[in-house]
Parts: sequence; structure tokens; C-alpha cells
Amino acid sequence: GRLGGAMARALRESGLEVDGPLRRGEALAPEDTVVLLCVPDREIRAAAALIAPGRLVGHCSGATGLAVLAGHRAFSIHPLMTVPAGGAADFRGVACAVEGDPVARDLAKRLGMRPISIAPRDRAAYHAAASIASNFLVVLEVAAERIGATAGLSRADLVPLVRATVENWASMGPDALTGPVVRGDEATLAAHREALRERTPDLLGLYDAMVEAARR
Repeated sequence: GRLGGAMARALRESGLEVDGPLRRGEALAPEDTVVLLCVPDREIRAAAALIAPGRLVGHCSGATGLAVLAGHRAFSIHPLMTVPAGGAADFRGVACAVEGDPVARDLAKRLGMRPISIAPRDRAAYHAAASIASNFLVVLEVAAERIGATAGLSRADLVPLVRATVENWASMGPDALTGPVVRGDEATLAAHREALRERTPDLLGLYDAMVEAARR
């Protein structure tokens, strides 16, 4: 997958000997001592079960603990970074959740990442935060792009606004919030709702939920 390709490329560039990424059905080489599974969460246990004992086995899931790697010396490494289609990513300076064998911390540092420890009971919350920060941001921007397109706006027109907003949030937190909710401009909010009802009615529920979150 995307992360597997990006991790293999980055580790190879760091000077490590990397065999892979391997795809389904490909055999491990005898000299492979560390196996890093970059598969969907639901497939980790099954993939790990195919690996003979003796190797150090890790996974890259943010939400999954080490129980799925039972029978192996185990670790996990989850870069707090998105990897788009094409599999390229710069891991330098990125926080990275690590657990288990010390090799996880070593690999993270080798790629210039900042290893952090997440308690097993906190993994779901950690991963939910990551999903909201990255995945849901894309969902919101696609929604903005859709309604903007009905008024002649392009994605490129919105990009500077989005980038400035992210930078403001990075330095100011919630104080970066601007717009009609902050101003108490109910007439503008009503006009927004009417435009969405006419042009992209499937986005009205999302808009209302985000207005309510902004009010809070």
C-alpha cells in the first residue's frame, strides 16, 4: 500500500537494506530479520500468522495494539503523517507512535521522526484524532470545493485560504476561528443554508453540524 511503499523507500534511503515492499504471496528472504506489515488493520493478524517464528514482526496501524502479533517478538510504528497516492512522504519531524520492541523507536529516529508513546487504552482516541485532523479535513475541503464550483470558484482559488487557516490554527488554536458564527451573523448563516439547499442539498446536514460545532 501507500505507507508500505513510502516507508520502504525512506528506510532504504536512510541506508538500511530493505527487501520489498513485498506483495501478497511473495516469500520472505532467509536473511530478512525484521518484517514490517503495512496491511489493513483487519488483515494484520492473518498476515502475521503466515510468518514463521524467529523474526521480529511489526505493524503500522495507529489503532491496533500488539495482541494481533501474538507469537512473535512484536512492535508497532505509526507515523502521524498522511501518504497520498504515489507513496511519497517526508517523515522528518513527524510524531510517530511506537510500542513494543526498541527497534520501533530506532526506525522512527532513523527517518527523522519523533517517537511518542501511546498507552494501549488510548490508541483508539489517538487514531480518531489523526483521522479527524487529516481525513475529515479533506472531506470538508471537497464539500467547500463542490459548493464553490456552483459559484465559479476552483480548488486553486480556495487553497490559499485553507493554507492560511491551517497555519493560523497551528499558532493560535481555536482563536484562529473567524467568520459569521464568531460574528453572530445569523442572516448570513441563513443565506448559506438556503444556497446549500438549492445547490448541494446533501451537504446541508454537514453544514449544520459544523455550524453547531463552531458555536460550541
